[in-house]
Amino acid sequence: MKYLLFLVLFSSFLYSSDSKYEMGKKIYVQTCLFCHGVNGKADTDMKFIVKPRDLSKTILNEEQSYQVIKHGAHYWGASADIMPSFKSVYNEKELASVSYYVSKTFNPDVEKKIQKLYAQSDDIPNDKISKMLKRGKKIYKRNCSWCHGLDAKGDGEATRNPEMSIFPYDLSKTLLSDKQMFLYIRDGGKAWGTDKTDMPGWSRKYDDFTIKSVVKYIRKNFRKKDDIK
Repeated sequence: MKYLLFLVLFSSFLYSSDSKYEMGKKIYVQTCLFCHGVNGKADTDMKFIVKPRDLSKTILNEEQSYQVIKHGAHYWGASADIMPSFKSVYNEKELASVSYYVSKTFNPDVEKKIQKLYAQSDDIPNDKISKMLKRGKKIYKRNCSWCHGLDAKGDGEATRNPEMSIFPYDLSKTLLSDKQMFLYIRDGGKAWGTDKTDMPGWSRKYDDFTIKSVVKYIRKNFRKKDDIK
């Protein structure tokens, strides 16, 4: 606990002259702390069917976090509507200050991390580019559709199994970039802050070419919200 308090005090010192940061911190403490915790790791006593995301591991950048805070997670494809919309509670300036505070405090290097990890992945040879959609379709139908559904709406057969408790995303609404989606599929949701293990990492089964092919297939056939508003 002393370490957590030190982190909060130290971050406050770093950004003490930043009014946007201070506004975001105030709102976070008033509203977000009860679910996401002092350190953003969601290690609170609150009980949820789906535990809030660990903000120190989230793959979302500042703008994406703002969009989720503003519209809620369901708007961007979540089937478990645990993260509500706050656009009727706070104004644009206040919403932006929260995403700013969250990004600066808990995961300030996420964009650099994404770029670095993606740069380390295998490049796609020119002679394989034309084969990506066919490969992606095959793997999506074989594996992904069981949870996400054939139309990627998050309504696959697995969601109708009473013995399972899973909450796949509607991929037609996701705001993840292609790079983020690749890393999320490759590493699994747990690596990027989710508590449940519904979304496994597929790197042990498939190479980078195959995973990037799945991303390409999803992008071409299902993505509807490419323009963030």
